[in-house]
Amino acid sequence: MKRFVMLSMIFVLALSTFVGCAKSGDGGKASQEPTTSSQLADSTQPTADKLPQVTLKIMIPGDRPPDMDLIIAEAEKRMKDTINVKLDIVFVPWSDLAQKTQVTLASGENIDLIFDAPWLHINQMISNGYYEPLDDLLAQYGKTVLEKRPQQMWDANKYGGKIMAVPLGVSYMSGNSYMIRKDIREKLGIEPIKTYDDMIKFAYAVKEKEKGLVPMTAAGSTAQQQYSLVNFRSLNDYQTHIRSTHALGNSLTLYYKDNDGKVYNLFEDKDQVLTWLNDARKYYTDGLIYKDILSVKDFHQLFKSGKAAITPNGSFGLGDDFINSLKQNAPGAEVETVTFFDSTKGANYTNFKQWNFLAVPKASKNKERAVMFMNWANEKDNYDLLSYGIKGKHWEEVGQDKIKFLDTTNYWGFGYVWVWNPVDERSEANGDPTTQALDMILRDADNFTSDILTGFEFDTSPIQNDISQYNTIEAKYYPAIFNGVVDPATTMKKFEGEAGPALKKIQNELQKQIDAFLAMKK
Repeated sequence: MKRFVMLSMIFVLALSTFVGCAKSGDGGKASQEPTTSSQLADSTQPTADKLPQVTLKIMIPGDRPPDMDLIIAEAEKRMKDTINVKLDIVFVPWSDLAQKTQVTLASGENIDLIFDAPWLHINQMISNGYYEPLDDLLAQYGKTVLEKRPQQMWDANKYGGKIMAVPLGVSYMSGNSYMIRKDIREKLGIEPIKTYDDMIKFAYAVKEKEKGLVPMTAAGSTAQQQYSLVNFRSLNDYQTHIRSTHALGNSLTLYYKDNDGKVYNLFEDKDQVLTWLNDARKYYTDGLIYKDILSVKDFHQLFKSGKAAITPNGSFGLGDDFINSLKQNAPGAEVETVTFFDSTKGANYTNFKQWNFLAVPKASKNKERAVMFMNWANEKDNYDLLSYGIKGKHWEEVGQDKIKFLDTTNYWGFGYVWVWNPVDERSEANGDPTTQALDMILRDADNFTSDILTGFEFDTSPIQNDISQYNTIEAKYYPAIFNGVVDPATTMKKFEGEAGPALKKIQNELQKQIDAFLAMKK
């Protein structure tokens, strides 16, 4: 996944400072010096040794780096005389994330911190009462967490007016691009790709002239459907601005378009989505799409191994780790990113929501210490440790806010799933200037058109059973339809026959709440 990213999921993205200074969680006043974990421990306990040692169990997505134990050992050493925490970090494969985290929460297992997201099931988990409200805990134990995020970020990412999870983000929108085999493009004499049609023409050329190389691949799992062929294409829809709703994560069976405050149902209002579905089907039947796409858990692996020419990317650029993996597997291979992002001011909509969050489950027996750990992790030196590894071994500092990676094979950046904040994130010293310029656009709120539903929160409790029923049915159909594996016309009829009634109830409830929200704004 991306170093968003994002995800983002997202995100799967290395950004440094956020536009403007970070604000305190106290009415947006300018923050003072961040409160350290040592000061927190001292302010809540007479002496640090009165804090009994606890082990925090933390569940996050991704693969466990080989040097993870070294980072944990260093972190525990630093925490011993302050918050006195041991770490039990559980990594869950992205493809298993939705099911694993949901089962864990439902079982009441003692998890102290857990990753969640709007594109996963955070709204559902909050509605079901699985997460602890954090306002009071952050005020007492998490002052640095509050100070490292601007007030805009806190205001736009509350649920029911409360902080139910800590937002992990550094921008107002996730970057997106396609990874392209530059060496193959140049070998085939094809000019740099500027449009989506250019990219498809390149894919056809690969199919015709590069036998054994898969022209295109995407994500074929429900957990990663943002990176399905059609979903990813929708990210750069500047004609109708079709985008997913608050109700169903990244699913486009319900969608918004333009900025009209209406909820559209794919079974009734196919619009541009139907064109994308038909295109995807043609690309699959023409042999452009990896034929076993639905069985792949890591959709980037095919590209990393040198066996695919095009794949989605949840950021504008690439990290050294990805480039190095490709070169190791396919000597002489070169990769470039191509984005169809429109950087014109106002061209993109945002509701200022973040894509990744870290929550404290109600079942946690160590809620205070969990928040103290988050506070510790948001101190600069500790943030660097958890985000990038051991200084001098895995990375080295370049200036105040840049980084040069020394070893991304044994420890890679995944700060976006547990520590990301807009103040401490570094950018790569050798990063592409074009990519960095695009990233800067994402960090300026003035570059965006505000979504009419900014600040809207969807209460799923009235239709929770319908959502659960719908999600079960969707998993049978969505990945195949949105990657062109099946005929959309016939399969959509079956899909609608099974899921239509539940989807209509969800649509009606969502529209009802949106109408009430917009009426209050008048």
